[in-house]
Amino acid sequence: MPEEKIEFNSDDQIILEGLFDPGTKMHGVIITHPHPLYGGDMYNNVVETIRAVYHKKGYSTLRFNFRGVGASGGAYDEGAGEQKDVIAAFNFLKKQGLDRIDLCGYSFGAWINSQLTTDKIAANASVMVSPPAAMMQFETVSKIDHLKLAVTGRSDEISPPDMVKQLVAGWNRAADVEIIDGADHFYFGYEDKLAEILTKYI
Repeated sequence: MPEEKIEFNSDDQIILEGLFDPGTKMHGVIITHPHPLYGGDMYNNVVETIRAVYHKKGYSTLRFNFRGVGASGGAYDEGAGEQKDVIAAFNFLKKQGLDRIDLCGYSFGAWINSQLTTDKIAANASVMVSPPAAMMQFETVSKIDHLKLAVTGRSDEISPPDMVKQLVAGWNRAADVEIIDGADHFYFGYEDKLAEILTKYI
């Protein structure tokens, strides 16, 4: 079944656009995209790769444009409003009757997801692709109990492997870190390798 274009409201009544595909299981995933101010949107190559892997695993998938991106209303809100957008996406999936909802964010999307503590969102598990450790501030993030995996590229200057390993060790010692040799922050030409790693963990 192809993805369906949908709209849902963020909690301040901003209308967001998304693509939803009901899966074959009672599991769902919210996929968050890279930085809105640098051209990030739900059609990004990494977002597409993530979505394809979860789809093959039978998950319901929801990717959407943050406020101010594409046809989504509102404007960039430096992370605060974007957190509300993810919570709204979570509530949309809950209304579909899903009993387990994961988070998977790429770059800025991973940073947004990291801010969503368990009192804000009851995620089952989370995966980060290239959390932007050298670009965004993670100081307020102390632990992420549901973090399972972080992936970055050996040549990723925005998500340097050593910085990612250090952050993940502080967030959740049970989480794994995978490094893709040759890949930089954009994963061009390494989408299949990223998919292979994600497939092992999801």
